[in-house]
Amino acid sequence: MNICTFQAHDAPVIGYLHDDHDRLVSHKTRPALVICAGGCYRWLSPREKDPVALHWAALGYQTFLIEYSTEARASGLRPLRELAECVRILRLRAEEWHIDPGKIAVLGFSAGGHLAASLGTLWHLPELKLGRDCRPDALVLCYPVITMGEFAHQESADNVTGGDPEMRAFLSLENRVTDQMPPTFLWHCVGDESVPVENSLFLASAMQKAGVYYECHLFSGGAHGISMCNQEVETPNPQAAAWIPLCENWLNKQFEYIP
Repeated sequence: MNICTFQAHDAPVIGYLHDDHDRLVSHKTRPALVICAGGCYRWLSPREKDPVALHWAALGYQTFLIEYSTEARASGLRPLRELAECVRILRLRAEEWHIDPGKIAVLGFSAGGHLAASLGTLWHLPELKLGRDCRPDALVLCYPVITMGEFAHQESADNVTGGDPEMRAFLSLENRVTDQMPPTFLWHCVGDESVPVENSLFLASAMQKAGVYYECHLFSGGAHGISMCNQEVETPNPQAAAWIPLCENWLNKQFEYIP
């Protein structure tokens, strides 16, 4: 496995890449997964970075971690433009990195889930001038921040909007879902006291109305920020850990990929 690094505007990106070998006839190209850790748009949680990237790399994916802008630099749609550029670069360099350009997913946790969902719902807006080459082919949203309304995670909302009420309305993503949104896998714990489960419920309802292909799993109890739900990330939760095989099966099916 090789390591690559590049910049997506202001955001450093690190990639874990499988080598190509003459004997690997059926793996000349692989699906790619871009991972957006959570952290309130204030920081990036370590438990949602390498443990996740290495797990998906072990399944044969080319995996990438994006260090998108946080704190004061999280406003002005900067993280969205960084993620869009990251996806664009993966398609541009797909041959070099043995990526299938039609099989690029974005996985986000919490605020990173808001970022992933922002790209999935806003990529086509002409005023943003992002372009189709930045559209993910699938989204995986893990206990995501979605709404900026009654059930908002206030710190995430304040950081990503810079306190601008118009931007707050614009980035309330349950109101931005159209049939242009990629297929989406969504999960949340009902007992999440940081980002209420209503965030995922609102999004699922909007996707249902828009005819977006999606799968949604809710787990009783649980908490926020539990990532891989195992001892490695110090948040063991055997029940919620079911999201991992469920997601693997769903994403592999979307991409017609056999690890």
